[in-house]
Amino acid sequence: MNKVELLAPAGDLQKLKFALTYGADAVYIGGQIFGLRSSAKNFTFDEMSQGIAFAHNLDKKVYLVLNIIPHNDDFKLLDEYLNEIKKLDIDALILSDPGTLMYVKEYLPEKEIHLSTQANNTNYLSAKFWHNQGIKRVIIARELSFNEIKEIRDNTPDSLEIEAFVHGAMCISYSGRCLLSNYMTGRDANKGECAQACRWKYKLVEEKRPDEYYPVVEDESGTFFFNSKDLCMIEHIPDLIESGLSSLKIEGRMKSLYYVANIIRVYREAIDKYYKSKEKFKYDQNWLDEIKKASHRKFTTGFYLKKPDENDQLYSSSSYIREYDFCGIVKDYDVNSKYALVEQRNRMFIGDKIEIIGPNYFYHEQLITEMYDKNDKPIEVAPHAQEIIKIKIDVPVNEFYILRKEKVENVGK
Repeated sequence: MNKVELLAPAGDLQKLKFALTYGADAVYIGGQIFGLRSSAKNFTFDEMSQGIAFAHNLDKKVYLVLNIIPHNDDFKLLDEYLNEIKKLDIDALILSDPGTLMYVKEYLPEKEIHLSTQANNTNYLSAKFWHNQGIKRVIIARELSFNEIKEIRDNTPDSLEIEAFVHGAMCISYSGRCLLSNYMTGRDANKGECAQACRWKYKLVEEKRPDEYYPVVEDESGTFFFNSKDLCMIEHIPDLIESGLSSLKIEGRMKSLYYVANIIRVYREAIDKYYKSKEKFKYDQNWLDEIKKASHRKFTTGFYLKKPDENDQLYSSSSYIREYDFCGIVKDYDVNSKYALVEQRNRMFIGDKIEIIGPNYFYHEQLITEMYDKNDKPIEVAPHAQEIIKIKIDVPVNEFYILRKEKVENVGK
């Protein structure tokens, strides 16, 4: 059986390594231009080369996004950019614009090409059209149900792969082609500069009734009626796989490495359990509980099961729910002394209860009883971001393991 691919976001080289280590089969990355997350760190050519080498050593893949909606001047940069891309063993390019497709086919005729969700593919005839243009994989629009996905699969060649988003932020505009940001801030969402205007507070007023606020307003502070809940399909792994999808995509190139690692490891376990025994597969509530330990909004299943309604929107806040702090990354571990070398990310104190996670769904809970600075001096608190410290950890851990702790205000809830 060909397993469905688990595809992770990677906003920089470190996130790429964590995503692949925690179970992703492939990652998608952005370079310095032509990607839709311009405020992410993104990759230099040297970092791309390092990331590709790291992935291929694990027999995994790296896809590069070129999916902005370009204007004429943007193509002046593409010639030189593609000449550099030629030197890299990138596994596929993700694009949305027919002009960009023409360029890529001329400069990199043998390169695998995936069609971005920005192209708004919602039907099988469109998918077949793009496949005939040389597209290997279509990343379908988020506005499709399971029935529609299955219909696309049943009416397209087996040689065409279908990818869909299964977790992360949802747009209120059709698969990301939003004009709100550009109109209100001058930042073009279709060129990687989205200001997330859909997350702002609004009040709805009719033109001829300037002082009358319609019932969509929840209270005197306004409402977030463009503000969608986040997509989460962890409860529907069998449906996703059986719908004929080739790749399950996690959104979030702007998210932290802890977020990426934690979400990927949960979906990895769920997918693997399904393939291990389809008949015995059972949803585990612990998966959703773990997902909620990374920053998130309330969740929705998007368009998969039904057309979203008022229950799929957030009306009171656009803020993330953050119940746990990402505290540190294990860099090394001495099995004899049981001391871990840790790169600190949030403050830790002697007496804190921490949780340690790693690939393969590793989980351990303990109190911090000993901490030392880089000079082996005992410390009561690790207050400085990215400070290297030593912590006594009861069980063997490895590089890439992550330390987290529950926020004080949530303990005992």
